[in-house]
Amino acid sequence: MPSHARPKPSRIPRTLLRAGLVLSAAGAALAAGGAASASAAPASATDTGATASALTGALLNSAAGGLGPVKDLKIDPLANTSVDPLANAVGTQIADFKPVGTNLLTDPLTGGGTLRNLPLVGTLTKVLPG
Repeated sequence: MPSHARPKPSRIPRTLLRAGLVLSAAGAALAAGGAASASAAPASATDTGATASALTGALLNSAAGGLGPVKDLKIDPLANTSVDPLANAVGTQIADFKPVGTNLLTDPLTGGGTLRNLPLVGTLTKVLPG
């Protein structure tokens, strides 16, 4: 059968399936949170400071574990290979001026650089935990 004559599948059932999965996941999360809060003892006024500091510590530790490795991921997966499209440098020199080329921008990437190694972005990654 030619491809233009094939019946086109409807997108509505797939969308409804996805919406149902999202709603069921949200319902499960609410049920788990409700069960956890129902079994917990009521917090007093003195416990709120300790709870807040524990939550802050947990948030910082989880952010360090999740965002820390991102700083060390290779940006160009084809770096140091023969098929790397960024390894093609173009340069020019006019008269006796210093030569100018694209390799100044692409060398950190083609050498297998990470976010920490990039000239401008590397200083911004110090803000990230880890």
